[in-house]
Amino acid sequence: MSEDEAAPAHQPATRMTEPFEVGVVVRDLELMERFYREVLGCPAVHRSRIPESIGAPAGLGGELLVVWLQVPSGGRVKLIQPQTPPAPVQSAVPLTAHRGLAYLTFHMADLDPMVAALSAADARPLSDPVVVRARGRRISFWADPEGNAVELVDGRGDDPGPDRTEA
Repeated sequence: MSEDEAAPAHQPATRMTEPFEVGVVVRDLELMERFYREVLGCPAVHRSRIPESIGAPAGLGGELLVVWLQVPSGGRVKLIQPQTPPAPVQSAVPLTAHRGLAYLTFHMADLDPMVAALSAADARPLSDPVVVRARGRRISFWADPEGNAVELVDGRGDDPGPDRTEA
């Protein structure tokens, strides 16, 4: 077994029962829902108002609006809008300049149509060139309308076509 394939040192006492979800705090819920639904193809599957009586004790700060978006390949993105708008996102580049969660990754069969859709949706590319070939994959980093970083990945890095240098 290689180092990359090493078994976990600790097995949890229970098993996870649902696909992974990630929460993204947003300033403009309508704008961000439209972007993730129309551009990234993640339909809304649930929405809820979380009252302060739940949000505050849970450490979320107070009342929230939440929209759950289904990622077609599994898992969900929760867009979370607090009553008091959060501060704008700091510069996303370089992505490793800040500790903590840095970006959402979406795996796809061919990222070219998504790159075109992101360009048309006024998203901002964060990688230069826009599509980078790496270890048999192609990757592309983008900022969503509020500056959150999104990574696109496909398995076409060995494709003989030219590397992309612009969107």
